[in-house]
Amino acid sequence: MVAVLCRRCLPRAWLCRRAGQGCGRHYRAAICAVLKKPLTIEEVAPRSVGPQEVRVDIHFCGVNFADILVCRGQYQEKPHLPFTPGLEFSGTVLETGTDVSTVKEGDRVIGMRNFNCMAEECIIDQKNLWQIPEKISLQEAAVLPISYGTAIFALEHRAHTQPGEVVLVTAAAGTTGLAVIDVATNVLQAKVIAAAGSDEKCKLVLQRGAQSSVNYSQGSLKDAVRKLVGKGGVNVAIDMVGGDVFLEALRSLAWEGRIVVVGFAGGNIASVPANLLLLKNVSAMGLLYGQYKETKFPVFSKSLSSLLQYCQQGRIQPYVGMVFKLEEVNDAFLHVIQGKSMGKVLLALK
Repeated sequence: MVAVLCRRCLPRAWLCRRAGQGCGRHYRAAICAVLKKPLTIEEVAPRSVGPQEVRVDIHFCGVNFADILVCRGQYQEKPHLPFTPGLEFSGTVLETGTDVSTVKEGDRVIGMRNFNCMAEECIIDQKNLWQIPEKISLQEAAVLPISYGTAIFALEHRAHTQPGEVVLVTAAAGTTGLAVIDVATNVLQAKVIAAAGSDEKCKLVLQRGAQSSVNYSQGSLKDAVRKLVGKGGVNVAIDMVGGDVFLEALRSLAWEGRIVVVGFAGGNIASVPANLLLLKNVSAMGLLYGQYKETKFPVFSKSLSSLLQYCQQGRIQPYVGMVFKLEEVNDAFLHVIQGKSMGKVLLALK
């Protein structure tokens, strides 16, 4: 999969961001015009901001599996074609609406919205922006909204992880897995067993703070966990793989353990054997993080503000695995699809 339109095959006037009398200020955006086809890079005419809205100059945009799914028509939300994917970003405020009071021109911000962020600028409601403290770079900040937001909600809000508990995380070298390791270890003072699919990934998770690692491509996850913690098991499991890995993680729980389903990166959705829940009094629960933005916004907003403060204080350290240019968006998607990514994959718009 390669980019259909790139800097080498388009005229300069098409690709450059223009400003000035007579030509308007257009901006580039990644466009999904046909599902299951490569994205194109097109020039978009901006619209005016509403009273509560903010125009942001985007510097970095996160690449998430949800972006790939929505461009395949496999996500729960199905935007009308054509559309621009992208759920999160970091950047600087260009313009504010008449009733905006939370940010001003020049402020550095992170933001989340329902797609439309893989572009050089976007317009967003002021409530969906959070100011970036001065010690945090725009690149670091771009990792926080979804990956770290998911991690802190899974660990704190859903699993109620306590200091000293043992947390098992699958797909641990991915962006959310590394965020779970960071938050569990450095914020919640828990102990982490990180499960990943290669020796290289296991090496990375240990470098990022996990106390132990398991390569689940080499044998039973349950058996490997038992060797590390004994028959008692782990207190919390955060699973992003699904299928057999989920079932092995479920069987690795201690009495009154909790498992949180975050995703199905392995492509298979397991059925939960209810007898396993009963025998050890364990709890299985799900987390669709984005729903909290719509249903419990104060809790959602507070968690992002907390993450920014943790990052400012040096308690968490977001890890960027790969940065692609906007015109390389299809290569970025392929990098994620092939399971090559370790840490956050970003698009750089500057």
